[in-house]
Amino acid sequence: MFSKNASRAHNILKIVECVPNFSEGRRPDVIEAIRNAAEAIEGVTVLDCENDPNHNRMVLTFVGPPEAVKEAALAASAVAIKFIDLRTHKGEHPRMGAVDVVPFVPLREISMDECITLANEFAVEYSKRFGVPVFLYEFAAKRPERKDLANVREGQFEGLRDSIGKDPSRDPDYGPKAINPTAGATAVGARPILIAYNVNLATTDLSVAKKIAHLVRGRDGGLPTVKALGFELKDRSIVQVSMNLTDYKVSSISLAFDQVSKHAAELGVQVLESEIVGLVPLDALTEAATSYLKLSTFNSNQIIENRLFNLASSTPRTDLVETRQTDEDFSRMSLADFALSVSSKEPTPGGGTVAAYTGVLAASLVVMVCALTLGKRGYESAFGRAAEIQLEAEESKRKLQDLVNRDSAAYSKVSKALALPKGTDSERAERKTMIDVATKEATDVPAETMTECVKVLKLAQEILLIGNRNAKSDAETAMELARASAKGAWSNVRINLDALSSDVNYVETITAKLQPVINEMYSDPSRN
Repeated sequence: MFSKNASRAHNILKIVECVPNFSEGRRPDVIEAIRNAAEAIEGVTVLDCENDPNHNRMVLTFVGPPEAVKEAALAASAVAIKFIDLRTHKGEHPRMGAVDVVPFVPLREISMDECITLANEFAVEYSKRFGVPVFLYEFAAKRPERKDLANVREGQFEGLRDSIGKDPSRDPDYGPKAINPTAGATAVGARPILIAYNVNLATTDLSVAKKIAHLVRGRDGGLPTVKALGFELKDRSIVQVSMNLTDYKVSSISLAFDQVSKHAAELGVQVLESEIVGLVPLDALTEAATSYLKLSTFNSNQIIENRLFNLASSTPRTDLVETRQTDEDFSRMSLADFALSVSSKEPTPGGGTVAAYTGVLAASLVVMVCALTLGKRGYESAFGRAAEIQLEAEESKRKLQDLVNRDSAAYSKVSKALALPKGTDSERAERKTMIDVATKEATDVPAETMTECVKVLKLAQEILLIGNRNAKSDAETAMELARASAKGAWSNVRINLDALSSDVNYVETITAKLQPVINEMYSDPSRN
């Protein structure tokens, strides 16, 4: 009927990562001052600070709650703008601002949409405070052509200085329509985790690095979600292929290394070494190790640190509001444990939770089919859209994982309301009000599940038509699983609407809102 279990998801601290790049890599005192400004904000933890004298650039990585992270980014920017003058700045890396780029990355209990909002809030305050024009990029981009940072930064500081205010296509999203004389312009965005990965070549021939960068760059027909440039490292008398892996699950570290090595060998050049700039997710390195060692049955549970982390994570937390010792995180259970919980005599987890859980599996299948399409010969025309579908399916998977527990939490509130005393008229009135409030939440949650599952259904239908034909059965399984999940969630919505039939306005509003979703749920363009 309803959903259950007090939700941990709403109470766990939201964590955002911010990775601003500043146009300074040579003056230790300025680098330290920028870092200290961010670190001074309460709630913020600086995880990494790297600088490169050749690039004349520093990359700062810090995490914390959204508002604190925004304040840290503003504080660090204030220092950078005070000490960095783009008129005298020289370096190998393209740049357009003292504060060149400020991306916000969702890490825990926060969605990409929330990071987009955070990016806009930062951009507004930053542009007003410092008089610097701001361009939104990646997921925060308001113009399709600005999704790619390379397009935003085209011409660099000098080119933008001449075009802003004259060419409408270069108008910023926020701030003055004129370059800041010393601080330039800044790109602000929201994006998934990015891996900065460089491969150094044993040659002084810069044309070799640039040619290889062209061959591996996604927009030039190379590896999807890979951006690449060729640089000269003069102090070491070598050249470098510098890459940003904007989705390492599409194009991995090992794939990028293999491709650079292959092209280098074809040009008669040896790979000297590779390096990761900043931080990297463990599973990205696990994939690389698994690939090179050809481990056929390896999985992340074999990593001892993961097992220890999971053990620590299962310890009841005292900082979570309304969390009981008996609460369970259904989204992180093994399949066997989840099935055992469902088959018990307890009313939770029930149909709504199961619908969200199976929706996660459907989204995961869509991600898999995309991965089996990207980089495969014969499907080059589908690479662009397949990469987009993969990102959208990953986002749906994250939302549905959250809904697994939110559904159970909503039912818990209904149960508590039903248990309220009803001995007097006032108690009965209070009880009815609380039941109605809880029931509406127990309706809204499966409505979200239903909507998200239909999104997954449409993505599955699309990848079925353009994706790897060898994965056709996987795409079809994703379709039917997503459809069944949506129908299950709709059943939960309907039964709760019946209980709320006296609130005609609410019932009509929810029904009208969901009607387009219902229509999509029963349509199947892949069979036309």
